[in-house]
Amino acid sequence: MRAERIKIKRQDLVTDGKCDTTLLDEVIRKYSGKKGIMIPVLQETQKIFGYIPREAFLRLSDELALNLSDMYGVVTFYAQFRLSPVGRHIIRVCHGTACHVQSAGEITGALEEALNVKDGGTTKDGLFTLESVACLGCCSLAPVMMIGEDTYGKLTGKDAVRVIKNIRIDEKELPV
Repeated sequence: MRAERIKIKRQDLVTDGKCDTTLLDEVIRKYSGKKGIMIPVLQETQKIFGYIPREAFLRLSDELALNLSDMYGVVTFYAQFRLSPVGRHIIRVCHGTACHVQSAGEITGALEEALNVKDGGTTKDGLFTLESVACLGCCSLAPVMMIGEDTYGKLTGKDAVRVIKNIRIDEKELPV
C-alpha cells in the first residue's frame, strides 16, 4: 500500500505579515528559471531569516514555481532546516556515545530547568535555543556543549548553567 502525500492548502498557510519577503528578491533573481534549485533556495532563505517563515514558502512557491508540499517535505526531512525562529545563542549539547556515558543527559536536564525550555525549544526572550546533537567531535572532552563557536568540555550540569548565566550577564552589559 502506498502512502499518500498530505497536501498543504494555501489557506492553511496563514501569515502574520511580519516577514519582509522583499529580502528574497536576490535569491529569486539568482535561481529563477533554473532546475534543481529547491535545497539551495531553502538554504539561502534560512540564511536570511534564520528559519523559513511561512511567508517565504508562499513567495518562493509563487515566484519560482516550487511546490509547497515538496518544499515542506524537504524542510521537515533535513535537520539543517528550521520552521521557527531560533535564539541568539544556540546551545548544542552532545549526546554521542562518549558524552552519553559521561552524563550528557544531566547537562541537558540542568539547562532545560535553568532556561525553562524543553530540548529543541527557544527561551521566551529569544536569547537561547537548546538542542541535543548526535556528536560534536570532541569525545576527549566529554561531556561537551557548544554555544556558537565556543566549546565547553568536561562539564557538569552546574558548569553548563554557570556558562549560561555568564552569557546572560554579558548580554545585559552590551549597549543597546
